[in-house]
Amino acid sequence: MHTIIEKKTEYLFPDRLKMPFQFSAEQLAKDLAVLNETEWTEHFVKQNYEGDWSAIPLRSPKGETHPIRMIYSDPTATEFVDTIYLKQCPYFQEVLSHFKCDVSVVRLMKLGAGSVIKEHFDYDLCYEDGAIRFHIPVVTNPEIEFYLNNERIILGAGECWYLRLSDPHRVNNFSSEDRVHLVVDATVNDWITEIFDRSLAISKI
Repeated sequence: MHTIIEKKTEYLFPDRLKMPFQFSAEQLAKDLAVLNETEWTEHFVKQNYEGDWSAIPLRSPKGETHPIRMIYSDPTATEFVDTIYLKQCPYFQEVLSHFKCDVSVVRLMKLGAGSVIKEHFDYDLCYEDGAIRFHIPVVTNPEIEFYLNNERIILGAGECWYLRLSDPHRVNNFSSEDRVHLVVDATVNDWITEIFDRSLAISKI
C-alpha cells in the first residue's frame, strides 16, 4: 500500500461494479460464527489505519505458516491453498466455487468498531492490470462509510463488488459493531470480463 497517487488515463470499466449475483447474508454470518474463537491477525501496514484492522486467512500462498505472510497478498506467489479455516466453513467454500477464475488470496477482513482505514491505494489492483479484488460484506451496517475516489459506496451484506483499489479509498467505522468483509483476490479472465459487462449493462438500465 502506498501514499503517492498515480492514475491511469483510460479504463475499460468504472471504479466500482456491483456483480449480478448475491450470496446469503445469513449463511455468510453463520460461517463467520464458526470461526468465533479464531485469533485475528493485525494488518501489517499499521500507518494505513487507526484501531483494529485484522484478518483471518482462508486461502494463502502455498507453504506459508506465519500468520502475517498468510494474510499477505504476495504478488510473486504462484500457488495458493485453502487454509484450515476455510475447511471449517462450507458456505465460504460454496461462495468461492462461484468464481470461475483463478482465485489467489482470500481473507476475512475485520474493521473494528470505531476504527478507520486511512486513504491509500493499492498498486495493480484493477481490471486493466489483470488482478482484481472482490469485496463481499459479511457483517456491515448503514453507518459504515466506504469512500472510493471521494465518493461513498453503500455495500450491503451478501452483495459482491468489484472496487478499483488502485484508486484512493478509505473506510470509517464509527458504528458500535465490527465490520467484516470476505475479500477475494482473483486473476482477470473471460468469465470476469463477461460478468463485468453484465454488471455494467445492468447499472445503465
